[in-house]
Amino acid sequence: MKQVSIFSFVVVIFGVSLGWTSTGTASDSVTRDTTTRQSETQQSDGFIKASYTTNQRFRRDELSADRVLVEKTKRRLTLLSDGQILKQYRISLGRNPVGTKLRAGDNRTPEGVYRIDYRIEDSDFHMALHISYPSESDIHRARQLGYSPGGSIMLHGLKNDDDEIAYYHGYFDWTKGCIAVTNTEIEEIWQLVPNGTTIEIRP
Repeated sequence: MKQVSIFSFVVVIFGVSLGWTSTGTASDSVTRDTTTRQSETQQSDGFIKASYTTNQRFRRDELSADRVLVEKTKRRLTLLSDGQILKQYRISLGRNPVGTKLRAGDNRTPEGVYRIDYRIEDSDFHMALHISYPSESDIHRARQLGYSPGGSIMLHGLKNDDDEIAYYHGYFDWTKGCIAVTNTEIEEIWQLVPNGTTIEIRP
């Protein structure tokens, strides 16, 4: 009996050192359950990956852009928040895309720093965010040339009642100076870009 008791005592001591006891198992279980609950809490709280170009995660109810960057040569529009990329989109520009807008009717997309100052839900295009062109410098330049600077420059979706435009959008520049994305994309941008957001349009 003494030999059996000594043997059992040794087995117990050895088991504790290797983590065989029920206490150790319960501890591991609690750690796994806590990790699982934290992961489930993050998902249920509405966390989403905001961009395919960054691993940063944002709460759905806090996600918004503080800057819009348009690169005309690359035909690319980027939404940024605190310097991080949220989303990027392929765009179409004015039919005369090279160079900044000089006057009304030149079919050029402006270049410079502006703001999204208001929006139109029922425009001729599927949703439109108005860009605050012309600036004072745009007006001054156009007047020196003897022209009107023009206006009504928008970031918008596809033209209403024009099904064909969806086929060539992104491959051709077709606007009169505006910046165009697809209807699905403008709906997303509409939610992510508040009025007052800076938009920089580069050559």
